[in-house]
Amino acid sequence: MSTAISDRFRPFGTTIFTEMTALANKHQAVNLAQGFPDFDGPEIGKLAAKIAIDAGHNQYAPMPGVPILRQAIARWANRINGIDPDPDTEVTVTSGCTEAIAATMLGLFNPGDEIVVFEPYYDSYRACMAMAGVVARLVTLHPTETGFSYNDEELQAAMSSRTKGVLINTPHNPTGTVFNDRQLEQITQLCIRHDAIAISDEVYERITFDGIAHRSIASIPGMRDRTVVLSSAGKSFSLTGWKVGWAIAPPRLSAGIRSAHQFLTFSVPTPLQHGVAALLDEGEDEITKLQAHYGSMRGLLGESLSELGFRVRVPAGSYFIMAEHTEVTQRLGLVSDVDLCRWLPEHAGVGAIPPSAFYSDPADGAAFVRFAFCKQAKAVDEAIARLRKALA
Repeated sequence: MSTAISDRFRPFGTTIFTEMTALANKHQAVNLAQGFPDFDGPEIGKLAAKIAIDAGHNQYAPMPGVPILRQAIARWANRINGIDPDPDTEVTVTSGCTEAIAATMLGLFNPGDEIVVFEPYYDSYRACMAMAGVVARLVTLHPTETGFSYNDEELQAAMSSRTKGVLINTPHNPTGTVFNDRQLEQITQLCIRHDAIAISDEVYERITFDGIAHRSIASIPGMRDRTVVLSSAGKSFSLTGWKVGWAIAPPRLSAGIRSAHQFLTFSVPTPLQHGVAALLDEGEDEITKLQAHYGSMRGLLGESLSELGFRVRVPAGSYFIMAEHTEVTQRLGLVSDVDLCRWLPEHAGVGAIPPSAFYSDPADGAAFVRFAFCKQAKAVDEAIARLRKALA
């Protein structure tokens, strides 16, 4: 009998992260493919979670999240994003940002609704849209001399009376783009004109470089009441395995998100919520250290890739480098990003991600390869040494 996969999920297959991590493991490669740190998160959070376990906080949490965490998220949002959500009616704790995306799609939109999405995109976006039966209208972030940017006319053309939402991710995975004020204000004007909701994935909100600050679209006049802000503790505090995220939205939108969340996971592990609450209130020094480390790794890896023939777009945020590989693949007799990412683990001992998987037309991303630098210095150093040996 053939494998039973529903029609809505059949186009997605196994995620590219699973495939490339398996290939890296097979060849004992340094894994710069999947975006998870190879070091542990701060003691502040772990200690608070242990205390919560010992204090008996081990049963189901309230569906929207434990009050101590919702209050901490509200303080974090006020301090970081300049918004002041009500922790009781506007903050919902989810199983990572990925569940928050699914709950938003399922809880706020109906089959056939159109959502504008920027590509390349985090792969779960399209899968969550497929669950909800919504239609994706794609706007491409095109490579520029220094980074990636969308075309104003293409964004305007993608929106119409059928548009119910715009999904943005800033800082952006995988390009490292941080949407600037002009872009956020243009998206604001279009959302208001078409009465659309903004869904803003801000998981990399604290990972920016060169003095560039993240700005939440929810802080722009006219957007607070039509924006869902999604984030998590995983990226800011290197605790991706805790899967504690949240959605911040006005009560009318939170009601829809919670209606889906209650049937997806209902609640998130209680002691981990206590741990994240402590991190949000007391972990600012940890974030400062993490930003400095990632900035150093970005420079180290980016400069080395450039020396080896890659054309690097230096990211303004997140912890990924998009590197144009044409010169390298021509030397190796390869063609696409997939070819190179299958070659690298076996012949260079380094794993990477082919970003063509994040485009509706794979050809749009075939000239690039994505490397993650959210690793310890010794791992990045080893990856560079291996790449030099294989490619120099």
